[in-house]
Amino acid sequence: MTTVSHPYIPSLYSTENDGKQAVVSVKYFTPDVNWTGYPTEFHSRDFFFGLVDVLEVEFGYFSLRELQEVRGALGLPIERDLDFRPQTLAQVRENISR
Repeated sequence: MTTVSHPYIPSLYSTENDGKQAVVSVKYFTPDVNWTGYPTEFHSRDFFFGLVDVLEVEFGYFSLRELQEVRGALGLPIERDLDFRPQTLAQVRENISR
């Protein structure tokens, strides 16, 4: 993960009135564990707020520092999906298949 993508993520609480129209500009995932994060807001140097798909799809906070330390079952780190294109939360929810 690089800090290059962070300037494109709005600051914390700046999209709370956007609802499902809030834009997700980056996607983080684990290639060897079922975890995906779609941040809509970023605070300072560490905390994201956004949609998290792990055991359930829910909104929450997650830490960049913790993500950088996480390793999946095969020892692979969290990755940024370089093919992900910005979309609204509504579009992300629609594309998450259960």
